[in-house]
Amino acid sequence: MAKILIYGATGGIGEASARALHAQGAALHLVGRKADALASLAGELGASYTIADLDEEGGFARAAEEAADGGAIAGLVFAVGTINLKPLSRLTRADFERDYLVNALWAAQAIQAALPALAKHEGGSAVVLFSSVAVAQGFTGHASIGMAKGAVEGLTRSLAAELAPKVRVNCIAPSLTRTPLAGKLLANPQMADAIAAMHPLPRLGEPEDVAHVVALLAGPHASWITGQVIAVDGGRSTLRNKG
Repeated sequence: MAKILIYGATGGIGEASARALHAQGAALHLVGRKADALASLAGELGASYTIADLDEEGGFARAAEEAADGGAIAGLVFAVGTINLKPLSRLTRADFERDYLVNALWAAQAIQAALPALAKHEGGSAVVLFSSVAVAQGFTGHASIGMAKGAVEGLTRSLAAELAPKVRVNCIAPSLTRTPLAGKLLANPQMADAIAAMHPLPRLGEPEDVAHVVALLAGPHASWITGQVIAVDGGRSTLRNKG
C-alpha cells in the first residue's frame, strides 16, 4: 500500500494527523528530527520513518525515496512551521528569511522531491499544507509569519492548478491551537483565556480539530476538492463576536 508522507510528525498537529490517518487505515511514513519520539510513534502506528534535519542537504530527497520505496506516495502532509511574533521594528532580515524558508520554501521543496512518486499513485494523490488565520485577519506582530503563510496559500493554489488532475493540493488555516509550538503564547493562562474568548466558538483549537480535516483532505472522500484554503479557526477569520 502506498504511504502518506508526514513531515513534522512528532508532537502537535503533525502527530495528531498521523494518528487520525492511521485510524482510517492509511499507511504512513513519518519524518522528524527527534529520533526517539519518531521511532516510538512509528512503532505504535506501524509506520516507516526518516530521521532528518531539513536544514541538511538532501533531506527531502531521502525522505521521499524512503517513503516511496520504489513505488508511489499516496499523499504528503507538511506540518512544519514557525510562530515568530514581533513588531516590524524588531524583525530582522534573518527573521523574514527563516520564516519564509521553513513555512513556504521547505513546503515547496518537500512536494518537489516527492512529486514523481505522488504522480504515480493510481487514482491520484493529495498534498496538505498549513497557513494561518493571520493571513485572512491582520494581527499585530504577525508581519513575518503572515507574509510567509500568505506565500503558502499562493503555493497551494498555484500547485493545485499545475498538478491537477493527478495531485490535489489543499491548505488548512488554523487559529491558535494548543501545540508545543504555541507553548510560549499559552504559558500565561490569562492570556490563553483572552485569546480563546476572541473566537465566536470561544476556545482554543486542539490538534485533533485540525487533524480530522487533514484526514479528510488526504483521503479518498475529498477526491473533488483541490486548491482550497480551509479555515479551522472557531469562526475567527469570518465572524465577529457578539456584543
